Amino acid sequence: MKHIQNTLAIILICLLSGNIFSSCNTVHGTEQSAQTMANIPYPQPRPDSTALTFLPGIVSTDSVEFDETFAPDGKSFFFTRTENKKWKIYVSYNDGTNWTKPVVAPFTETKYSQADPAFSPDGKLYYISNRPKTKSDTSTDYDIWFVTPLGNGKWSAPENLKAINTKSDEYYMSFAKNGNLYFASSRKGGFGEEDIYVSRLVNKQYTKPENLGPAINSKESEYDPCISANEDFIIFTSSGRGDSFGAGDLYGSKLVNKKWLPAVNLGKTFNTKVREYCSYLTPDSKYFFYSSGGNIKWISAEAVKKIISAM
Repeated sequence: MKHIQNTLAIILICLLSGNIFSSCNTVHGTEQSAQTMANIPYPQPRPDSTALTFLPGIVSTDSVEFDETFAPDGKSFFFTRTENKKWKIYVSYNDGTNWTKPVVAPFTETKYSQADPAFSPDGKLYYISNRPKTKSDTSTDYDIWFVTPLGNGKWSAPENLKAINTKSDEYYMSFAKNGNLYFASSRKGGFGEEDIYVSRLVNKQYTKPENLGPAINSKESEYDPCISANEDFIIFTSSGRGDSFGAGDLYGSKLVNKKWLPAVNLGKTFNTKVREYCSYLTPDSKYFFYSSGGNIKWISAEAVKKIISAM
């Protein structure tokens, strides 16, 4: 809840002052990702060890943009933009030469907020929304929803991921290649105000979420997880830790002998005085995306892997 409140408060400040500072709450992966996404038409210039703004003037503008994911075919790029005090999911298409001016994603409902687009291994698109669960539902918490592509640009009606959602906020999903779902939640029973959880996909059903434990979660807020395809490392955001550079920093941990090592700050290569959040690894493992200062950034994935491998 603290993360959601911080996001809304910062966005309001942005809208009133004209400054671009923000917080957020995506993900990646398909079963054939290594093949279908081997030739993503990335724009030029492409970054190496220094982060660049992604598609300035097209995706990253003077609005607040965050969250990011490529569609399974690599030819569509989904992200979230703040507009009229709501979150809307936008999509930019590659026309064979350039990335087009983004348009509102077809499944976006203008009455509510939608954010955190993320494709699961079976090709469904997951996102969060404060839309009501039923006609009589008056709650305003964020739940995880999903839509299924039907072809010809059409999508199914949104479905609620009932196995995971609670009366608290759930948001920012990241999928391993086996379908295991990592997400953040402010549900009761965690270590802090917001924690990171995993729900494992067993027999095509999501199991009861498990807290990732004290190596990842703390008495502060942890959110926006990005799990590697093989679940051997994770990147996430935490706010309020003693080694923080600013409003929220990127941290990483790797799995050793089935246990997460204590998370470490990714350092000044990534973190600044503003909030860094919404981590995303491209399915071809070439680039690492994140949000900072109201824009979407990207950098060579090797910059992250180098830090993780040194743990």
